[in-house]
Amino acid sequence: MTMRLNRRGFLQATSAASLGYLFTGPAWSVSRAAGANGRLAVAGIGVGGKGRSDIEQAGNLMDVIAICDIDESERGLGGAKKRFEKAKVFTDFRKLFADADIVRNLDAVVVSTPDHTHALPSVMAMRRGKHVYCQKPLTHTVFEARLMREVAKQNKVCTQMGNQGTAANGLRRAVEFVQGGGIGAVKEAHVWTNRPIWPQAPQVSAAKPPKTGECPKHVHWDEFLGPAADRPYAAGIHPFAWRGFWDFGTGAIGDMACHTANTAFMALKLASPSRVSAEAGDVNLLSCPSYAHVTMEFPARGNLQPVVLHWYEGKKNGQKVLPPEDLIRKVSKTGKLSDSGSILVGEKAIMYSPNDYGAEWIIATDSGHERLTGSPEKLPINNGGDPGQKKEWVAAIQANKPTAALANFDYASLLTEAFLLRNVAIRAGKAFEWDGETGKVKNCPEAEPFIHMEYRKGWDLLNEKV
Repeated sequence: MTMRLNRRGFLQATSAASLGYLFTGPAWSVSRAAGANGRLAVAGIGVGGKGRSDIEQAGNLMDVIAICDIDESERGLGGAKKRFEKAKVFTDFRKLFADADIVRNLDAVVVSTPDHTHALPSVMAMRRGKHVYCQKPLTHTVFEARLMREVAKQNKVCTQMGNQGTAANGLRRAVEFVQGGGIGAVKEAHVWTNRPIWPQAPQVSAAKPPKTGECPKHVHWDEFLGPAADRPYAAGIHPFAWRGFWDFGTGAIGDMACHTANTAFMALKLASPSRVSAEAGDVNLLSCPSYAHVTMEFPARGNLQPVVLHWYEGKKNGQKVLPPEDLIRKVSKTGKLSDSGSILVGEKAIMYSPNDYGAEWIIATDSGHERLTGSPEKLPINNGGDPGQKKEWVAAIQANKPTAALANFDYASLLTEAFLLRNVAIRAGKAFEWDGETGKVKNCPEAEPFIHMEYRKGWDLLNEKV
């Protein structure tokens, strides 16, 4: 039996206590192979695009026993079937989890679908005691991020989000350097991106939707839509441009903040912002905006001072939205920034990363610029990039130690939640205060409908009984 939870129901229920009924489930044991010395069995859900490299990397470490994708062409299931000839094939992940033989033998799942179908298969897997690797952003909505965190905790599974920069020595070294007082107290962070690189506002809007047409025979459109509202097939959505549509993607910040803001979030021990505000252009009901400057205010954390984090994306009046010019001059000898990057402003120095993943850093002081060098001393050395993320996750499973994977859902869900609140502020058109303890908007009813989406009938499985 399934239970439907709509937006209003969620908003009436989201206190720390009332959320409990969503997080309770059966006392499934953690996967049979936790701590085992043998090879684990894994399923790939979404095996085209980024999913192809994800399942291939996982397949180098584990036995792939099932693959699932809505696209049966060579770029999806067709290619994966050639690589994993013995794997059972699905086009609907609900059927994968209904296959008793697969579930019985499965240890782990890799989820690399579009954003709007990250949470469903991940939660279904975790409630069955399966370990999960899920691509960034961890979820499509704030509600889902909070749910993923709690379900992972409850079922004591090992998890990892696919933001591969987390594995970089440079990022881990920077985290330790900042936490060790290397640039002094940090009150301000700035993060920017070269996204969007796909069609969205102003090219796409409710007034200018993508052209619909006949769905290709190799595409299972209903399964692509999943929990999203029913609509006709449009080549302007599938296979790539879905990122710019609210129903399927999370825009530039969903695509890149889990990478580019990762160092700032981890080094400064950020969690839930207390206030979020946004300036954005061409905001509409269908697609993400043409530009945005979002401000997230984080409260004091222990002995750490409050931090204001600024996010910049897109172009306003033909000019890329970027941090203030005086700050750019301080960190860049040329007066220009990289296409994507981040800046941490400390009382003693400023750190600048010209890298999407925070893998390299420049320290700017009145005396000049120098590169941050060295390896992490406390955090484990990985530096394996995308494959390294998979290795760290598998090692965590084998050790039965969920915290051994640095981008585990306890961390990744907070990172995702914070930046998805940016989308809430843009769509609401108003600043709001956020209560991270209860998961509730304090003073902006216009923001409440965007905390959670209403799932389409047949896909409302977050409350399934297993």
